[in-house]
Formats: sequence, structure tokens, C-alpha cells
Amino acid sequence: MPAGTGHTGARTVVVTGGTRGVGAGIARAFLRTGARVVVCARRPPDRPVTAAGRTARHLPADLRDEAAVTALFDRVAADYGRLDVLVNNAGGTPFRPLAAAGADRHARVVALNLLAPLTASLAAYPLLREQPGGGCILMVGSVSGTRPSPGTAAYGAAKAGLHSLARTMAVEWAPAVRVNTLVPGMVRTESARLHYGDEAGLAAVARTVPAGRLAEPDEIGAAAVFLASADAAHITGAELLVHGGGERPAFLAAATVNHEEPPA
Repeated sequence: MPAGTGHTGARTVVVTGGTRGVGAGIARAFLRTGARVVVCARRPPDRPVTAAGRTARHLPADLRDEAAVTALFDRVAADYGRLDVLVNNAGGTPFRPLAAAGADRHARVVALNLLAPLTASLAAYPLLREQPGGGCILMVGSVSGTRPSPGTAAYGAAKAGLHSLARTMAVEWAPAVRVNTLVPGMVRTESARLHYGDEAGLAAVARTVPAGRLAEPDEIGAAAVFLASADAAHITGAELLVHGGGERPAFLAAATVNHEEPPA
């Protein structure tokens, strides 16, 4: 059965960094479609990633090691005989102002968030392009790549580069492989407290989102499943914002005019 058409039970999906947070939400969403899901990370998950009575398989890999990435996809080819979807989700950063660290520290952030997805995509491409219905790559970008990102500048720059990489990859690898980018805003994950603080901090941050709350990991997963589906067959080189409306402009809070009341 061609990939991306009809029942998806035969599809094989690899989710990098899929053992927790957004990655686990994406893995669970694909498990619900009946896909065979492989999650890769350096360490196994604290508990298996499961959904709909199915369990994702964990394969260890350091995505910054080209040889390890090649071995990962060789293993996928040997064990499953195909690859339909690659989700480049692995990434992240500590809060680190630019002047608080040397260039080498910032370069590591760029390596994880930009070079690792490139390495994984290159290794996966020979498998993806063989699918009769076409393969699919999903990059997990960030709103940090679309606006200033104080405290996480290298991360924001890497994500901006990832968005650009995906657009070019979509052109070079068409029509054999579709490439799109998910652009999440703030998501309520296990590490949200590290960035936003306690429950009061999370609630305060949530109030800045027009939707009134942070996204849940499984909501990012639902968007990923759509972009990898036959319903999105003509969508490539696109960026899907999953950010609850973005951020309310700061000037509205500072202005002395009441912007809450509609004009008469």
C-alpha cells in the first residue's frame, strides 16, 4: 500500500527525541494511527511511550554523531524494510544570555537543533524516497525562530535556519519526499517549569497566549499526523504555526487607550 494513503498500519515512523515532551506527544499520535513508531534518544525513556495499546520502540542514538545516525537508519531498514515518516524533533537549549558563554557553547546548541536534523534527513532520504506514495519529513521548529529570542539566541538562530533548510529541502527532494515544519509556541511539557517557573508562573505565561493556555504535547502530535497524511499530499515547504494565536503585542498593554472595548 502506498505510504500516506488509506490505512496507515504499515507505515514506519521515526521520531527523534521522541521519549518525552513534544516528541513523545508526536510518537503517541502516530501510534494511534496504527503506525510502527521508533523513538530515538541517547537514553531510554523513564517509561515506555504508549498509546492505543501500542508501544513505541526505543533505539539509542546520539544525533550529533554521523556514524551513529547512519547506523540508526540502517537498523530501521533492516528491521522494517521501509521508512515513511521522519520527525526531526530532538533539540532544546538551556537559558543562556549570549555574553554568558563562549562561542563553543552556543555552537553546541546550533549543532543539536540544526545540524542534527540535517544529518538525520540525509541518512533517511534513501529510504524515504523509495516509498511509492512518497516519504515525509517533518521538522519541529519554534516560534523562537520567527522572533527575537533573548536568553536563547543560538536556539532561535538554529530554528530559523531549520525553517529555511526545510523550505529548500522541500524543493530539492520533490516530488519524492515532502518536507514541512511544525512551528510550536509554548507547550506544557515536563520541562516547562524550567523555563516558566511554578504553577503560578505557568498560569501567568498562559495568560499571554490568545488561546489562554499552553499547548499540550499531543496537540502538536495531531498536527504532525495531519502533515504526514494523504490529506496534506499537496502541502510541502510549508510552516504550520501551532501557537494558540501567538503573543499579544506588548504595546497594547503599555498603551493608555483602552483596546478591550470595540469601537462604537
